[in-house]
Amino acid sequence: MATFREALRAKQQLLKKWKGMPGVIGIGVGYVNGKDKKGGACIVMYTIDASAAMAKRCPSCVSVKRHRAKGHVLVPVRTIASGRCCCHPIARPTVARGAFRRRIRPVVAGYSVGYPGISGTAGLIVSQAARRAQRYLLSNNHVLNRNNSSGYTETIQPGGADGGRSGVSRIGRLYRFVRLQRNAVNYMDAALSIPTSNGLLAPRYATVGSVRGHVRRYAVGARFKKVGRTTGRVSGVVESIHTDIDVDYGSLGGLGTIRFRNQTVIRGQTAVSLAGDSGSVWLTSGNYAAAVNFAGSADGRLSIAFPVHWAMQAFGVRVARANGSRGRLAHTGQRNHPSYTQPLTPGQLKKVVTKKAAVVRRSARKKRRA
Repeated sequence: MATFREALRAKQQLLKKWKGMPGVIGIGVGYVNGKDKKGGACIVMYTIDASAAMAKRCPSCVSVKRHRAKGHVLVPVRTIASGRCCCHPIARPTVARGAFRRRIRPVVAGYSVGYPGISGTAGLIVSQAARRAQRYLLSNNHVLNRNNSSGYTETIQPGGADGGRSGVSRIGRLYRFVRLQRNAVNYMDAALSIPTSNGLLAPRYATVGSVRGHVRRYAVGARFKKVGRTTGRVSGVVESIHTDIDVDYGSLGGLGTIRFRNQTVIRGQTAVSLAGDSGSVWLTSGNYAAAVNFAGSADGRLSIAFPVHWAMQAFGVRVARANGSRGRLAHTGQRNHPSYTQPLTPGQLKKVVTKKAAVVRRSARKKRRA
C-alpha cells in the first residue's frame, strides 16, 4: 500500500513523461478507491476519453523507492475519463432565472457578477485591514478582467449575461489580478474588484451567512459546499490534490490551453461547476473558505479549484467580517504532509505575477487631457 509521499514522488516521475501520453490532461494524487484511506494513495490521471488507445498510453502503476524503508513500492494509477476541462464564464445572454442571477444590493458571495457581456460568480468578500477596512470582491481573473491585461474593466452585478448593463449595474472595477501566463507556471486564476463604495459589498455568503475565515490547508477526501451563479448550492468531495492540469481558455486573452500546477479536483454527484459558476468559493462544513472554483469538466461534475489561501497570500487579504474585523486563519491539517494542500512557498509566490489595473477607461483619460 503506497503512502501519499510515495504517490507524490511517482507523480513527479510521470510529469516528465507527460508529452509521451497524448490525451492525458491532468496528473495528481488521491485515494486508490476514491473514497478513503483503506486502499492507500495513488496517482490520479485525468484523460480526454476512456478509449482502448488511451488505456495503452497510461501506466497501471509506477515503481518508486519506499519512504523510510528498503525496497520499492508500486504506486497504482487510477485513470478517470474527465474530458477536456475549460474555464467557465458564460457569455450568452440568458433570462435571469434562478435566485443567484438576479440583481442584489448589497452584493454578497454566490451571486452573478462580471463585466458587460460576461457572467461569473462573486466568490468572497475580503479586506486588507482590521478596522474600517476597504472591502474587495474576490473572484476569477476571467470573470473580472476583460482580457487578462491591466486595462480598465468595469464590474457589474448581475453579470452581463444576466441583464447587467454598463453604468446602471456598475458596482466597481477591476483592482488587482494574477496574470495568466501561456508558457509559464500558473497557480491560480484570481482577481479583486474594488467597489465604488464599501457599502455595496456585504461580508456574507448566500444561504450560509457569515464566513468565519479561511483554512490554510485541506486534505484529500474533505467534504465541501458552495453556491454558484448557475448550479446554486451544491456539495462535493476533494478527489485529488497536487494536480497539474491543462485548462482550455479558448480565445480569452489569447491564452488557448494553459497548465496549472498543484490544483484541487472536487467531485460532485451532480453538476457542481457549469458555465457561470467561475469564481465561486468552496466552504468547509464549519463555514471556512477553502478553495476557489475556476474551471470544470464538460459534464460539470468535476470542479477545478485552487486553495483560497493562495489568493490570500498573493493579495494580502483575509475574509471580511461584518463587525469590521477579519476572518480567522484556521491552521487545519499537518504541515508539509503530502495528503494536504500547502501554502505557496516564497519561491512559488515569486512566480505569481500580480498586477494593478487601470483606474479609468483610456477614452476617459483622453477627454480629460483635451
